[in-house]
Amino acid sequence: MPVKPYKEWERGLLERLLVVYTEPEARAIARWLLEKRACAGSAQRLLNAPLSLSEAVSRRIEQDIERLLRHEPVQYVLGEAYFFGMRFEVSPAVLIPRRETEELVEWVLQSIAPGQPLRLLDIGTGSGCIAITLKKHLPAVEVHAWDVSSQALEQAARNAAFHHVEIRFSHKDVLREAAASTHNEQWEVIVSNPPYIPKKEKALMQRHVLDYEPPIALFVDDSRPLLFYEAIARYAWHTLLPGGYLFFEIHEDYGMACKHMLEQYGFQQVQLRRDMQGKQRMLRACKA
Repeated sequence: MPVKPYKEWERGLLERLLVVYTEPEARAIARWLLEKRACAGSAQRLLNAPLSLSEAVSRRIEQDIERLLRHEPVQYVLGEAYFFGMRFEVSPAVLIPRRETEELVEWVLQSIAPGQPLRLLDIGTGSGCIAITLKKHLPAVEVHAWDVSSQALEQAARNAAFHHVEIRFSHKDVLREAAASTHNEQWEVIVSNPPYIPKKEKALMQRHVLDYEPPIALFVDDSRPLLFYEAIARYAWHTLLPGGYLFFEIHEDYGMACKHMLEQYGFQQVQLRRDMQGKQRMLRACKA
């Protein structure tokens, strides 16, 4: 195979990706492809080192490009995403971890003193990124994680094993759990990034989200935008210990409605927090 300087390989990929992506996005993806498929990272890039791609690697990158040009997210193409600096296996069975959710995790970590032997529940765990990250930073905490999707739970379990943490995963539907007449569990912390996008917003969303990410983890009916928040609040009211915290990632348009709903349940110190873009995307409440 021909030997070319790193930047020449990068430029060739960049030119093809610009059909779909902005220049910064295309450049980042081109570099990720070269690092993942050709083991050519920042050192080779900075030195503009000579690079020879085998026929197998070239063929794999060509397949990757074809998928990317169909708007498939690069995280699904490469089978990985990064969250809190940690690698997570991802596929269309789970949502791609996002920066806003990192901010939610940061808030949880700020609210819990290290070394406390608490019981924490992550509802709708998906890839397991929230539960696993919290366990890595709070090893004394007993972390449980629920999801309604068996495929998501299998992937989350692989991610937990990769990061050498013990998470107690359960196949559960929070809508059913919330409706149960009795509750046997008790928690000090419940955290959730549930489905919260009304279906009417599909027309405003990008193809790579609509065509590839799991709808079950994204959308709610237009008539019940707080469906999962109401269910989780009901469950949390019965199972959180006094002084326990409930954390949500929320839709920016429903922050006040969610806050009011929690206050009606009796939660105290209900606080909204803005993300780095200035949008109300997080909420914390305390059970008195």
